[in-house]
Amino acid sequence: MKVNSNTNSPQFRGNIYNSKYFKKALLFASDNSALFCATTSLVLSSVARPLAIMATPGADKENKKYASAKSISSSIAGYLLMFLVSTPFAKAIKNIDNNPDKYLNKETIKNLQNNAPDLISSKKYKFITQLFKLGLGLAVALPKSSITSYLIPKITDKFSKKDKKDNVSFSGNIYKKGIENLSKGISSLINTKTLQDVSSKLYKTNFEQGMMYLTDIVLTGAFINRTQKNNKIEEKRKKPLIYNSILSTGFSMVSSFVINKLINKPYQKFIEKLSEANKNSKNLNKYIEGANIAKLALIMGGVYYILIPVLSTFLADKIDKYKNKD
Repeated sequence: MKVNSNTNSPQFRGNIYNSKYFKKALLFASDNSALFCATTSLVLSSVARPLAIMATPGADKENKKYASAKSISSSIAGYLLMFLVSTPFAKAIKNIDNNPDKYLNKETIKNLQNNAPDLISSKKYKFITQLFKLGLGLAVALPKSSITSYLIPKITDKFSKKDKKDNVSFSGNIYKKGIENLSKGISSLINTKTLQDVSSKLYKTNFEQGMMYLTDIVLTGAFINRTQKNNKIEEKRKKPLIYNSILSTGFSMVSSFVINKLINKPYQKFIEKLSEANKNSKNLNKYIEGANIAKLALIMGGVYYILIPVLSTFLADKIDKYKNKD
């Protein structure tokens, strides 16, 4: 991909706003937001969170071990599932992005484009496409929780074991035909008046954050259900795991909401500089869309996987000990 970086503002040259790697990351966040969030979670939860949990003072060593195993298993399950599910969806939606006239009817394009210069830069269209992309997190919530619960005793018993992963190839006419059919299926939904009306009402809201919160709530509820039924997890370890999950989700939602509000002004300045540095780029709207997704993913991930684990592990352990006294 060649990006035109010509600008009359030389002060932007040579820094992050024109970094090709940074812009590729933003495009990744825009094109496949669900997998970007899963990748962020994978990095933070497989390294930062276990370290934070194991460093928690005053908590039972075995409870910390199980909490760390839950973090690692959850991130592995989430990433692999999201990779398999989101990759074809991202390609299918990109087909629509690149050739809307082929997949969408004229009335849909007119309704969604509104006063935007083109369909891709329309906030109404972005709302619908991100609804599909971020909605994948909800779609895989139940299978992810099942796999997470299943992997916890495996990882606890063999903490250092590494499984070899085979590369998955999606080449071939069958896959391409499947993507084409998926593009047609998604576009048929976008063409419905109901979805367009929803977009018109909600596109100005912070729906990305709402979708991430809803996904976390569903994942936590599903994990609790699966953990209670998992006979391979010791009974005395189940409650601390459940308390830990509830506390982590609750604290992370409140904390990330507050942090997001606090950094709003400096973030808007960042977007202004990013826009100025790339004002001649055809991908500017995608950079901004990707930045919005990345901001939320990093805030929620940083809170959930670094700040919260120590507190939630400590409190979960104390709650469990207190209840066992009764």
